[in-house]
Amino acid sequence: MKDLELEKEYSKEKFIEKLRRLADCLEANENFRIMVDGNPIYVPDSAAFSIEFENSKNECELEFQLSWEK
Repeated sequence: MKDLELEKEYSKEKFIEKLRRLADCLEANENFRIMVDGNPIYVPDSAAFSIEFENSKNECELEFQLSWEK
C-alpha cells in the first residue's frame, strides 16, 4: 500500500457517534471499520492507543491515536 494521509472534519454529533462506535468495538474486542474521505479503514482490536497534546501560540491540538502494524 502506498503512503496515504487523510483527514476529514465532522460535526460534533457525527464525531460523538464515531467515538461511541469505536469505544463499543474496543470494549467488545472487535475490529473497528470507518470510512475516511471515502476510504475504508480497518482498525484491529490489537491496536496500540495514545493521546497527544500540542500547544502552540495560536492553537491547541488534542489527538486520540490508534496505531498498528500492517
